[in-house]
Amino acid sequence: MSTANPLSSEIAAAAARMVVEEGLEYGPAKKRAQRQLGLPRQVPLPSNEELEAEVRGYLALFCADTQPAELQALRELAALWMSRLAEFRPHLCGAVWRGTATRLSNIHLQLFCDDSKSAEIALINMNIDYEVGEAMGPRGPVDCLAFAAPCKALNESITVCLTILDYDDQRGALKPDARGRTERGDLAALQRLMTDAKATP
Repeated sequence: MSTANPLSSEIAAAAARMVVEEGLEYGPAKKRAQRQLGLPRQVPLPSNEELEAEVRGYLALFCADTQPAELQALRELAALWMSRLAEFRPHLCGAVWRGTATRLSNIHLQLFCDDSKSAEIALINMNIDYEVGEAMGPRGPVDCLAFAAPCKALNESITVCLTILDYDDQRGALKPDARGRTERGDLAALQRLMTDAKATP
């Protein structure tokens, strides 16, 4: 994709390969691509929209035979966990929601909880071993719970990341961007995506 800065475009192309082939998130991929290309830090990084366009192009060129089935498997696994965690109003975001995920991608769910510890208690009651980390929420750092979930369709474990947000943060969570797309969706929205994907030849 062409950008105002050709070096930014070069970074986006290199980062897209890392996102697809190594499962990197956008931020780390852009910074690593910048370093590997030997570019100074003052060179502007591409926007997430620019990088996503490169990712979609890379998938269409090199992964058209495998990526749709992998995405479907990840969305089915996400739906399973959204159903299990329904009391916390889960919303899917990230590559699995946007449709750019491969078997190397993590599943990112945002939970809107009255009590942040209640999600941890739910995982403990399910006998799920999880790790506690930190993610950036709309008001600053928030807890992020990560665990490995078996995916039969892919015959491997997939990392599920739960970002714990306040209940009040749910307001505005589905506000669309300039292109009319939302950054996340609830279980019903995800099920519509999967139905539409199956209907598309």
